[in-house]
Amino acid sequence: MLRKMLLGVMVAALTVIIGQAARAEVEVGAAGPDFKAKGVDGKDYSLDSSKGAKATVLCFTCNNCPVAVAYEDRFIEFAKKYGEKGVKFVAVNCNTTEDLDAMKQRAEEKGFTFPYIYDESGAAARGYGARVTPHLFVLDSNGKVAYRGAFDDSQSNPSKKYVEDAVNAVLSGKSPAVSSTKAFGCGIKLK
Repeated sequence: MLRKMLLGVMVAALTVIIGQAARAEVEVGAAGPDFKAKGVDGKDYSLDSSKGAKATVLCFTCNNCPVAVAYEDRFIEFAKKYGEKGVKFVAVNCNTTEDLDAMKQRAEEKGFTFPYIYDESGAAARGYGARVTPHLFVLDSNGKVAYRGAFDDSQSNPSKKYVEDAVNAVLSGKSPAVSSTKAFGCGIKLK
């Protein structure tokens, strides 16, 4: 009896460890993992969709998380400002609790000027190690991860703009001074 109980505890612990390892964030300097997803515009997207961009910002987000929703206006502003500089901003939703129709409605209501894509499989979140919404990754023009983490340091009154600073560094041909921070928000619900 004790033996079965110990075996059960060990299996449960191993499952947690393996699950965490599978969701480890992609390393800074590594190539960004490819993905396939459908946009609210009906187009298919992958990492190749960003070819030619001076930098790409992948933002794992969703419609329902209050933290992600609180950031939407900042994402729109960022995409407008940096789109003119050759930076591609892509919002990725992997939550199984949402669907493409609800995303289309949200994109129209907010006036998203960037691709909002749905990866129902969750492969993109697994590949990048995205755990919460919003969780952001800045890729350089070669598709290498230059930054991973939070958009900035505070949902209400940010004093540090991590993604902007990382993108500015990449555009200048430099490595970001801060290449990794802890993302905060609601947990991503994968299949």
